[in-house]
Amino acid sequence: MTTIKKTLVALAAALPLLAISLPSQAAMSPYMEKALIDVCKAAKSNSIIKLKGTTKGYRLQTKTVALKLMCNGQDVISFAESYGADKTAARLQRSIGNVSITDVAALSKVKVTF
Repeated sequence: MTTIKKTLVALAAALPLLAISLPSQAAMSPYMEKALIDVCKAAKSNSIIKLKGTTKGYRLQTKTVALKLMCNGQDVISFAESYGADKTAARLQRSIGNVSITDVAALSKVKVTF
């Protein structure tokens, strides 16, 4: 087999994989992109009123924003803290609520016999 044929066969084999992986990148509407950018800017501003107004204006829940929004590669709480926006970071953290982890293995003992 010639080099050109090998290249064409490899390309033909890789093309379906590329076609499958491309649609998985969901396109974001310009409206949603603007909304999320505005929320990141509001979190960075350290103004709770601005953050609340922005999330309400776009009909976003603060808890969902706190759990799922990424701003410049950081979660929104860490992003706000990195800019010294302690008030908005604390507000976003409070919206998540208390999280506790329980070690089930430490609570109950399981007896196993052979």
